[in-house]
Amino acid sequence: MTGAFHPPLRTLMGPGPSDVPPQVLEALGRPTIGHLDPQFVTLMDDIKRLLQYVFQTDNALTLPISAPGSAGMEAAFVNLIEPGDKVIVCQNGVFGGRMKENVERCGASAIMVEDTWGTAVSLDKVEQAFFENDNIKALAFVHAETSTGARSDAKALAAIAQKHNALVIMDTVTGLAGIPVEVDTWGIDCAYSGTQKCLSCTPGIAPITFSQRAQDVIANRSTKVQSWFLDMQLIMGYWGANTKRAYHHTAPVNAMYALHESLRLVEAEGLAAAHARHALHHKALVAGLEAMGLSMAVAADVRLPQLNAVNIPEGVDDGAVRAALLEQFDLEIGAGLGALAGKTWRIGLMGFSAKSVNVRKCLLALETVLSAQGANIATGKALGAAQAVYHS
Repeated sequence: MTGAFHPPLRTLMGPGPSDVPPQVLEALGRPTIGHLDPQFVTLMDDIKRLLQYVFQTDNALTLPISAPGSAGMEAAFVNLIEPGDKVIVCQNGVFGGRMKENVERCGASAIMVEDTWGTAVSLDKVEQAFFENDNIKALAFVHAETSTGARSDAKALAAIAQKHNALVIMDTVTGLAGIPVEVDTWGIDCAYSGTQKCLSCTPGIAPITFSQRAQDVIANRSTKVQSWFLDMQLIMGYWGANTKRAYHHTAPVNAMYALHESLRLVEAEGLAAAHARHALHHKALVAGLEAMGLSMAVAADVRLPQLNAVNIPEGVDDGAVRAALLEQFDLEIGAGLGALAGKTWRIGLMGFSAKSVNVRKCLLALETVLSAQGANIATGKALGAAQAVYHS
């Protein structure tokens, strides 16, 4: 007979998922009801309101897609982009490349603006791309690049697109609730995220929001949306307000309980307080890492507080360090991706994981493992440096 699966208790400090608060885990275990039950419909309305809060938007078309963040990305493109369209796609990491793939699968042309991984998207290059190409349908960029830990200036990028009457599609999978995201103020037409990062919910849901301008584009398409499941005009029959809810798909009811609880916790803390908390623990972590002799892979002015890319010291075995952290300390940190594979670690301070006990554990564990490998680091200084930040 197959035995039950009991996962180990890990401290999750990689690029996601993040640690999940006990209140959210408890919400998952509440009694399942039907996805058209009147009580669940009431919950859906509250989830929408809370998502509008975290996105800082009044968009009516704001909802959680019943699939992970990658489905949020696909939903953005399949609904807004049609064959023959031209889209400027900014790539400064892995996920800009995935945007390109989505554009091309829609039958559209991707005009690439490429920047060095670990840097912000160049505003000048984006301006130049608009100058050199006409009839651009949309500008697409990653606000918080999970693969590198770099933040781009979403407000300035959106302003450039608006000047050229182009839609703005923004990936903020790692940004939402960790740094400011102001959809309405910035003029973002579509923003999507994931629940497993700074919202500290379980993986598998993709919050997304569309502006009225984006809704008008969807309503006036000349071709069918290529994905039936992600067609917003169909989904809104289920998630839309002021209408009888029509069956579209069976929502992950218990996962929605968990999302509601995680959003409720963000609302209770307040977005400004959540942003300040992420910034504080990031500052302490960086102070400790640098006191140890490690260096950051991203310049200070564009670093994400919730995703810290650290240069791997020369001669250190990347995989062996991460394996030792997991085996000896039940601590997960992330490997570098793409061009940064084997060159960086990605240390997450997302949502419930962003707390002082995790910063201290990470610094102590890294110092222990690196010392055992004979790495050239300073010992006995990291915790004191982090503590000095907390006491300042």
